[in-house]
Amino acid sequence: MSNFFSDVAHCERGPCGPCSAIRTLLDPQEKDLGGFRVRRLMPSDELKAVGPYVFFDHLGPVRFEPGTGIDVRPHPHIGLATVTYLFEGEILHRDSLGNVQSIQPAEINWMTAGRGIVHSERTPPALRRSGHDLHALQLWVALPEEHEETEPNFFHYDGDQLPTLETQGVSVRIMIGEAFGVRSPVKTYSPTLYLEARIPKGAEFALPDGVDERAVYVVSGRLKARDTTLNAHQMAVFDATSGVALSAEQDSRLVLIGGKPLGKRTVWWNLVASRRELIEKAKADWKAGRFPQVPEETEFIPLPGD
Repeated sequence: MSNFFSDVAHCERGPCGPCSAIRTLLDPQEKDLGGFRVRRLMPSDELKAVGPYVFFDHLGPVRFEPGTGIDVRPHPHIGLATVTYLFEGEILHRDSLGNVQSIQPAEINWMTAGRGIVHSERTPPALRRSGHDLHALQLWVALPEEHEETEPNFFHYDGDQLPTLETQGVSVRIMIGEAFGVRSPVKTYSPTLYLEARIPKGAEFALPDGVDERAVYVVSGRLKARDTTLNAHQMAVFDATSGVALSAEQDSRLVLIGGKPLGKRTVWWNLVASRRELIEKAKADWKAGRFPQVPEETEFIPLPGD
């Protein structure tokens, strides 16, 4: 992974030079999740959080042949909300509240773990039989301290519920939060922003201002911020400089995340908390079988080290 720091004054059009608004430029680490690999940007040594976001995984695009797919067995979460978004394919979510929900492209699954929830993520049976392509992002949002032990819940938002807009040829979908005068209906516990933009070659995309912390992940294509190149699968963390614009050297797709930071969090396995004792309690509860079970599921992921 690499960091980039500069003393150039600003990121607006002007003399050539690297973009000073970029605090950190990250390359992903590849992680094997058993049968498939993901690119992980957070958490890392260089980046622990952007706003309330503490975890960022990018899966695919990948082709699953007939008879294969993803099988993320039941596992626990505390202190966070998982946010799942697909560009292609389908994933079947099941959780210990009894929810069974398919997620398809342009939809949002928001699962609040709070004091504790268990869920699984699998390829639906019909797709497993036929083979399919999958391309997805999964992010974790930390919960404010006053909500991290709240009752768990789950919300699904269809694609037509998430507002879209077009500006200067750039198509933008506001998945979470508010930008460019448009607000998503997704309910959050703290100021949170998540949007997708598709930028044709030669077009520019101005980042929304007034966001406490923000980062851009290049899903595909290649972008430039002045003389700083952002390649596919890189994440650029920006400071609060206003007027930052990205130009597309190729047809590109990005997501932008950000919001209000919530302070230090401990992330251990699938558990997130502001206090270490909450992590230790959850570890003991999972090992002892005290978490609720997912209906119709008999498998589970053991506690690491067991």
